[in-house]
Amino acid sequence: MSILIYAESAEGKFKKAALELASYAKKIAESLGTTVTAVTINTGDVSELSKYGVDKVLKVNNDKLTGFTAKAYADVIKQAAQKEASKIVLLSSTTDSIYLAPLTAVALEAGYASNVVGLPVNTSPFQVKRTAFSNKAFNITEINTDVKILSIGKNSYGIFENASSLTEEDFNPAIGDADFGVKVASVEKVSGKVSIADADIVVSAGRGLKGPENWGMIEELAGVLGAATACSKPVSDLGWRPHGEHVGQTGKPVSTNLYIAIGISGAIQHIAGINSSKVKVVINSDPEAPFFKVADYGVVGDAFEIVPQLIAKFKTFKEQQS
Repeated sequence: MSILIYAESAEGKFKKAALELASYAKKIAESLGTTVTAVTINTGDVSELSKYGVDKVLKVNNDKLTGFTAKAYADVIKQAAQKEASKIVLLSSTTDSIYLAPLTAVALEAGYASNVVGLPVNTSPFQVKRTAFSNKAFNITEINTDVKILSIGKNSYGIFENASSLTEEDFNPAIGDADFGVKVASVEKVSGKVSIADADIVVSAGRGLKGPENWGMIEELAGVLGAATACSKPVSDLGWRPHGEHVGQTGKPVSTNLYIAIGISGAIQHIAGINSSKVKVVINSDPEAPFFKVADYGVVGDAFEIVPQLIAKFKTFKEQQS
């Protein structure tokens, strides 16, 4: 009765979310006296999972699954859960898993709790803590079904090494044409940059930058910090930055360790989408900007003066550390 996780990967490498999921699963498995099984899809070397407590990997290699198709992937996870007699199935809160989770729940007739933060509050009855109302509150959700599916919020638990002895097994689930009613026509990828989904730090900017020609200092600051770049909705709507960088409730949700907002006033939709980030730093020339109300640290001033100074300070600090 192993706990099952779906370990997401991209280009043959596990996503950060997969390692956090493995760490989370291991802790629950230890408390319940069971093991952790991961199912992977078209991933090469899976040995890294052993560092984070995974005991067994079901390796699925199928050319039909090269492009993400929610129904087909959900079917794979369902069959893996049935094979392992798993009563707890864990998914990340990535874009793919947000589509996967409800389909998998229906297939397994399972109760489903999204946006879970922290380990289960109780296992009998089974209760978990979740964020609610766009991260403005928490609730305790009780799941009474035999099979339980949880989506774990990004950066809500952390990554912890807990080495195990790993067993690998080739797994060939039955996949039919009905699983491919939706086909992937094309995939747009950003290369050479830290992705928003995997970033520990995000540097985001808004209309306070005055134009796309001024984004060089945002990219330089992100480069020094090893961060991803992002933007507010008006910026992407104006075409200053790609829509893939739009973060917020109507864009990509962000749950990073550090979120730096530069020249963003803080519309409620933007704040709702980044509110689960652990530390929020705001730089804005308007002391009445709404963002300051939710910021952990705020700097009132001209971004064109402050950001270059930050870059210089961070560069000096890194040189001293090397």
